[in-house]
Amino acid sequence: MPSATASGPAAVLSRIFGSAVTASHSGLMVSDAAALKSGKMDQLVRLAVFGDEAEREMARWAIWEIGQAVGVRAASIHDLYMARGRGECHGFTTPAINVRGMSYDTARSIFRTAIKLKAGAFLLEIARSEIVYTEQRPAEYVAVMLAAALREGFRGPVFIQGDHFQVNAKKYAVDPSLEVSGVKALATEAIAAGFYNIDIDTSTLVDLKHATLAEQQRLNYEVGVDITRHVRGLEPAGVTISLGGEIGEVGTENSTVPELQAFMSGYNNTLASQAPGMIGLSKISVQSGTSHGGVVLADGSIADVKLDFNTLKELGEVARKDFGLSGAVQHGASTLTDGAFNQFPKCETAEIHLATGFQNMLYDGMPPALRDEIYAWLSANAADERKPKDSDEQFFYKTRKKALGPFKRKLWDLAENTRASLGRAFDAKFEFLFTQLGVAGTAATVGRFVRAPEQHRPAPSGSSVPAATAAAHDDADAGE
Repeated sequence: MPSATASGPAAVLSRIFGSAVTASHSGLMVSDAAALKSGKMDQLVRLAVFGDEAEREMARWAIWEIGQAVGVRAASIHDLYMARGRGECHGFTTPAINVRGMSYDTARSIFRTAIKLKAGAFLLEIARSEIVYTEQRPAEYVAVMLAAALREGFRGPVFIQGDHFQVNAKKYAVDPSLEVSGVKALATEAIAAGFYNIDIDTSTLVDLKHATLAEQQRLNYEVGVDITRHVRGLEPAGVTISLGGEIGEVGTENSTVPELQAFMSGYNNTLASQAPGMIGLSKISVQSGTSHGGVVLADGSIADVKLDFNTLKELGEVARKDFGLSGAVQHGASTLTDGAFNQFPKCETAEIHLATGFQNMLYDGMPPALRDEIYAWLSANAADERKPKDSDEQFFYKTRKKALGPFKRKLWDLAENTRASLGRAFDAKFEFLFTQLGVAGTAATVGRFVRAPEQHRPAPSGSSVPAATAAAHDDADAGE
């Protein structure tokens, strides 16, 4: 593996890409975009994930700057969602995909599908908890997602989202300032990396002991406004970060229109009084019958979900009509039966979140020996999470996400035939979902409303490559 510290970014890029990608005092230049769709990108992204500190910094900077040059840029979906709130686009449901394990290969499949179906309205996301247990900090996650897009030849905005940037209710009760500061610190890190879409989850603070809905939702919207103001103060020039709120914790009672009205009225009034003119939310997450990861039965199967599409439809209509939002967002959807997904665009659900189903596919498709090794690790390292009545199937299903970080390198290093087999399975699943959710053909809609401004970053500290003010590239690869 080449050393960035010994040779510098320019020499390492030259060693990987030859003259196709070069770095100099003029900035980073892409003279042959075809090289980006080769194993050379695989080498660069491995440096971004598994290199030493200097190599990681160099590779992440290079991936970002290559994206700026050819038009693969982190972007906010805010303007598309606001257009939907105005009724200027409709008929699709944006999938927000939590990429947890084997992330580069999984993301490559997503971008292959997007190219095939001319899809543009999709998000790649990772939650506060997932960042920890998958061992993917925001800078790494952004680099991997952009590298996957470049590797497949995708062009256009890349929507990377912080999912469930959540306030922990128990920790908040002990020290509110410390807990909220933790969410703000994560938002600061994520925005600097290129997360221009963030779901603020303060729904954990809803307090049902109060008599009125406004009082029940008060902490939810007041802390939500506090985090909103923090995020808005960190926005890069030309970017309005898409922010989501949440009114009901997923897995609890279904949300109601009065709850939505109480939260949004309180949120908007509080924001207007504290920061007049500041832009608020673009969407609202609700509960309509799902749970994160599904409900696993003793034999390891997933219980059927009674999803209330009428609730989703009604809440979405109120969100658009009364508050100008894109609509309602559904979490915990990946383990639904296949027949459910075409219902989301029919009831104009703005966005659904998909995670565990893809993790299940990864575990089903990995070599049995590796799965056994992971389960042995869980038995030793997650034993305290096992409930007395849990079967082995229930225990491993609920805890195996915790192994994705410790086994990250082994998942990246799976044999080529295994990765190819999983890739085909992912391709089929993503094509099904994108088709059912109506996002095929949305690249044109995204292009109509979304602009991803060019943003250059200074080269890693200590390198001989200065910050670029403009990147040269083939005209044919200019950003759309």
